Amino acid sequence: MISHQDIIDAFHFRHACKAFDPARRISDSDFELVLEAARLSPSSFGYEPWRAVVIQNPALRERLLPMTWGAQKQLPTASHYVAILARRDGLLPEGEHVQHMLRDVLKFPPERTALRSKTYQKFLEHDFRLLDCDRALFDWASRQAYIALGNMMTVAAMMGVDSCPIEGFEQERAEAVLVEAGIMTRAHWGLAVMVAFGYRVQPQPTKIRRPMAEVVQWVE
Repeated sequence: MISHQDIIDAFHFRHACKAFDPARRISDSDFELVLEAARLSPSSFGYEPWRAVVIQNPALRERLLPMTWGAQKQLPTASHYVAILARRDGLLPEGEHVQHMLRDVLKFPPERTALRSKTYQKFLEHDFRLLDCDRALFDWASRQAYIALGNMMTVAAMMGVDSCPIEGFEQERAEAVLVEAGIMTRAHWGLAVMVAFGYRVQPQPTKIRRPMAEVVQWVE
């Protein structure tokens, strides 16, 4: 059993690492565990509307650098660099991805699929109003991707591996690079967030967070 202190230590260890030691590489087994943490992450309705692309090709990283202003040090030095894509299509109840999840992954029988589809349609139309604008479903899928992102960084920290989430990029230009590389099509995917992993070369700055009283409200 992991102790409370081990968990707290991992959260204190994790910070947005700005530059990594390019001579140090994360072991295959450690990084597989980081990816497994992503795979096992929860998602709304269990639809997992995202995928992770591990970008190890130096030329592709170089092509991403000009439009990724938030990773000018991380992209060239990270042991592993991941682009997390979120779905732009297939997320309606009758959509190809949703039907694949229900049929092939969750293996729901027809009657349960019908009930789930009815509940999901209400969620999309009325509860969260995700059909009101074209971007809403992609943004919802991106929120699921961020759950996986958080779990990846936490598991990495528990193994002493540093990370940095990257939102500092020009989305359209970065997507164009990934499209040209044959990694994604804009009809199906969008770039939600990126994250770099490796080992720090600079001391960690002091972690500063709001006090618990500002973060949590108890209602009893």
